[in-house]
Amino acid sequence: MIKAAIFDLDGLLVDTEVVSYRILREILAQFGHPFALEEYTREFCGKPERDNAAHLVEAYRLPWTAAEALERIFQREEVLHAQGVALKPGALALLDYLERTGRKLAVASSSTRDRAMALLDQHQIGGRFQAFVFAEDIARGKPAPDVFWKACEKLGEAPEDCLVLEDSEAGVRAAHAAKIPVLCVPDLKRPPQPVLDLAAAVLPSLEEAVGYLSDQKG
Repeated sequence: MIKAAIFDLDGLLVDTEVVSYRILREILAQFGHPFALEEYTREFCGKPERDNAAHLVEAYRLPWTAAEALERIFQREEVLHAQGVALKPGALALLDYLERTGRKLAVASSSTRDRAMALLDQHQIGGRFQAFVFAEDIARGKPAPDVFWKACEKLGEAPEDCLVLEDSEAGVRAAHAAKIPVLCVPDLKRPPQPVLDLAAAVLPSLEEAVGYLSDQKG
């Protein structure tokens, strides 16, 4: 019996990957570099913004430091996020189901706390979670299991009594390393099959999660 559900944020609960792609495309356009969605998906999708900023500078030889690129990404992101970032389809129905069936809820994200809470509060769902773990709270990010172990600790539940919901390869690997069952709901970038095989199930969207959990008596 699942006692708690631990959610990733970007690409799982909120549709931020399309925003991140837009930001990097806009930056590269300033320097005359075309940037296809396929390239973003292959090289940048599902990775921390700090890593993406460094990769952007190196791969396209931008006249900035990685820190300068990251600051420009954050500045543009703040503007676009303030205009509104959509929740993923099925997110609210899944939260309703989990609350109705007495499950605890947590967010475990590689995002910074301020950024993540702004996204959650934009949709007035921050108060629905009993625990949060962000980049500042752990020494090692995904695919290390630390973020999920910390979430279990904060929830007061054993890993085997929790369920992780993730979209990315790093997230699925982290949940598997933490020995927590994981549902994979791929976003723009579908993890490779060996990673998908680590998941309890792979769902096309969160809209199918309630049915899956109901069938599993979860």
